[in-house]
Amino acid sequence: MTTTTRHSNWLTALLALAGGAGITLSLAPFDLLPFALLGPALLYWLQRHQKGRPAFLTGWAFGIGFWGAGVSWVYVSIHTYGNASAALAGLLTGLFVVALGLLFAVQGWCFSKLAQPARQRWLVFSLVWVGFEWLRSWLLTGFPWLLLGYAWLDTPMQSWAPVGGVWLLSLLSVLLATGLVRLLVDRKPLALIPGALMAAIAFALPLNWTEPQDNKPLDVALIQPNIPQLAKWQPDNLQRILQHQISLSLPMADADLIVWPETAIPATFDRAAPVLTPFLNRLDAQGTALISGFPFAEADPESPRGHRFHNSIGVFSGGQDLYHKQRLVPFGEYVPFEAQLRGLIAFFDLPMSSFSLPTRDTDPLQLGELSIAPAVCYEIAYPGLVRSLANDSGILLTVSNDTWFGRSIAPDQHLQLARMRALENGRWLIRSTNNGLTAFVAPDGSIAALAPVDQATQLRYTLIPMSGLTPWQRFGLWPVTLLGLVLGLVAFWRPGQRNALKQYRPTV
Repeated sequence: MTTTTRHSNWLTALLALAGGAGITLSLAPFDLLPFALLGPALLYWLQRHQKGRPAFLTGWAFGIGFWGAGVSWVYVSIHTYGNASAALAGLLTGLFVVALGLLFAVQGWCFSKLAQPARQRWLVFSLVWVGFEWLRSWLLTGFPWLLLGYAWLDTPMQSWAPVGGVWLLSLLSVLLATGLVRLLVDRKPLALIPGALMAAIAFALPLNWTEPQDNKPLDVALIQPNIPQLAKWQPDNLQRILQHQISLSLPMADADLIVWPETAIPATFDRAAPVLTPFLNRLDAQGTALISGFPFAEADPESPRGHRFHNSIGVFSGGQDLYHKQRLVPFGEYVPFEAQLRGLIAFFDLPMSSFSLPTRDTDPLQLGELSIAPAVCYEIAYPGLVRSLANDSGILLTVSNDTWFGRSIAPDQHLQLARMRALENGRWLIRSTNNGLTAFVAPDGSIAALAPVDQATQLRYTLIPMSGLTPWQRFGLWPVTLLGLVLGLVAFWRPGQRNALKQYRPTV
């Protein structure tokens, strides 16, 4: 390898690293939309003539930049709340980023292989990109974070979200990015047609596909207790924590619904009942519902402990219902290879990191005649899961505890995911968190009310449950799949194929 070649390889890697990191700037809290085009455009420009190993390595560098900037907040969880030293936390975060970066490495390799027989490589690149975004939503339980389509919230392009979900917006973004490369570098303006056509159609699409139900308005109060994370799971603090949340809730007791955040009851209900029961009786007498996150213990003779824990949402007054979280956070809520890793370092022994998945899918929460689609913490990142629960529900509810991430960019990213789910499903979304960002999100994805961060407070709003279905709810991935098939045919179709087929026509 010559010196010039080595320098070229290093420059390619650095450009790819910067391009991947730049995508974070297109998402919350920065919202610099041009980076949603610059990142994929740069990667396509670097990879369009690469084959095999070079495309793999370029993709890996891009992925390391992408995840290194986008999920750097993992360090906060490991170091601040996982009791790991700065060096160990940095090492674990680096390993996490490098491992996730392999997804972009494989994506680059697949593109290089598929692009060789293709006539329109830019279309292949766009389809492979969105295909791997979808892959990230379920592979190894899934991590559908930092999807490119989120960058288009609060723009006219967001009207595609109720039609085909966030992945249709991702496809729009990559089509525009690669089309610009073809225009500016290759002087091929026709490559901009698919992206420009989708952008133009977006202005004609309705944003609201659902309508208010005939039910009376729902007066909702969200409680943000702002409990310090390091104090939350200490048994001696249980009574004080519950009394603090009751005190915040009493002025809101005339609301229809009060919502406490994820694991706001930091113990099984039997341990919390002596403190909670008088308060719940009062709410029942007033006809006020209370929904809260809490750990639910279920008997399991096959478990070494004789029971299994679920990260759950319960209706504690004004009704009775239960939802168990269906997507658990690795190492935060369960420990892979538990027998080998438990006890090695404090991070693998975090409080309540022994949650289990439910033995069956759970239905929406029922509150009288109102169905509520629940999502615990990062479940709200899963478009398909939320869609399946929202189809039969009037509102969306998500509870979270983003205290794990400190003052990093994670809470802003998390709220952005929730806003997209509201837009995709045409439903009001209520989001209750421990320390922020507690919010009410309208069916068009806009924020109707937002609580201040790191304050113990209440947030109250009156909303109307929605009815009807968006195209995303009716058809799911079919719109983006069918568009992908059409673009795939265009990418691989060669004019000569039509003439070659003529020789096989039978003569009469």
